[in-house]
Amino acid sequence: MKRFAVSSIGLAAVMATTMSAAQARDQIRIVGSSTVFPFASYVAEELGATTKWPTPVIESTGSGGGMKLFCEGNGLNTPDITNASRRMKPSEFERCQENGVTDVTEAMVGYDGIAFAQSNTNDAVAVTREQIAMALLEQVPVDGKLVDNPHKMWSDIDSSLPAREIRVYGPPTTSGTRDAFEELVLEAVTEEMEAYGNEGYANLRKDGAYIDAGENDNLIVQKLQNDVDAFGIFGYSFLEENADKLSGASIDGVKPEPEAIGSGEYPVSRSLWFYVKNSHADDVPAMGDYVELFMSDKMISGMGYLKGIGLIPMPEDLLNEWQTNVADRKQLELSDLK
Repeated sequence: MKRFAVSSIGLAAVMATTMSAAQARDQIRIVGSSTVFPFASYVAEELGATTKWPTPVIESTGSGGGMKLFCEGNGLNTPDITNASRRMKPSEFERCQENGVTDVTEAMVGYDGIAFAQSNTNDAVAVTREQIAMALLEQVPVDGKLVDNPHKMWSDIDSSLPAREIRVYGPPTTSGTRDAFEELVLEAVTEEMEAYGNEGYANLRKDGAYIDAGENDNLIVQKLQNDVDAFGIFGYSFLEENADKLSGASIDGVKPEPEAIGSGEYPVSRSLWFYVKNSHADDVPAMGDYVELFMSDKMISGMGYLKGIGLIPMPEDLLNEWQTNVADRKQLELSDLK
């Protein structure tokens, strides 16, 4: 009987090893931000072309959608990495913890600006964040009281603005770009206004002035080519990629240009991220090479390839700090996000 027990244990170990091998996979699964998507795709294609690993599969689900999928659990049917155009929220971290996703490494890869763009068949436009907010918020102050937004034309807000109907194509609620736009424009403006109780207000109009155009920023680019009176909200990299078709409005007197975005002078600048599920590292061995490649000087330094497609690099000392954190697989803590 004792010999049989040992044999059974040995058989169980072999079966467990076989099942683990069957579950392991070579191809990385990545979800998340549409803004980070072109940068992650470049790295993925480079990995596929220069290593033994297959090109990772990347889905553009939006930052919020990606976090939801990433935090579902540790099973290999869940994503290995999620991209984000804003930092993980404390509530998302807590959801990860509740579902057993407790060993996560955070990686900052650079900066991006949110462009407020139009067809370049129009004259250049300069707007303020307050003017954008007064065009798009569901309720605005009139005579000190909040009322449903009455503005139909940009010139209704300020006579210096174009006599064009207010129509803005932008990202959905699952998008990190939407989160950043609400925080950096709408909430930043309304926090300073007594009519809103000096609290951030970011409810967007539902009367057609703001049009949810989905997660695909390229679709917004196409719409602006056809709807030349409209504006669009998306990451700077898409503006740079389509500079022959679109122009970005200056915001608070600052144009959306790399130096102004990197320095923070451009008022709608944000950092870009990805998050690594370290529990998958053994069963998805390609993750190590992908993460190392993404964080390399070759990709995200001032001379890196991703700068050529719109990523705004970090200062060298900050880059070195993040490279070290990621190489050491520093475990993300809730206190890091507050």
